[in-house]
Amino acid sequence: MLIPLFTALLLQPVLDPVDAAMTAYQQQKVRQAVHEGRIVPLERVLSDALRRYPGTLVEVELDDGNYEIEILGGNGVIMELEYEAASGRFRKIEQDD
Repeated sequence: MLIPLFTALLLQPVLDPVDAAMTAYQQQKVRQAVHEGRIVPLERVLSDALRRYPGTLVEVELDDGNYEIEILGGNGVIMELEYEAASGRFRKIEQDD
């Protein structure tokens, strides 16, 4: 399952109506999972990610039960930090390709 959270929100005005509806449905499923406690709120892992690698948030995805957070550091390098969505546990950091 790949859900580009911020990318979808930013691009929604340019998507056709079918894509926009699918994006809204996917976003609702994520909100429901947070509400039911199946995944932690994004804000919880974002604050940790930006503490670990300060910079500018580029993109966030929910993929196969993991939050993948891309941050552009002051050195111009984009790093991807991965967290378990269910627990919020930090898994790894690696340079984005």
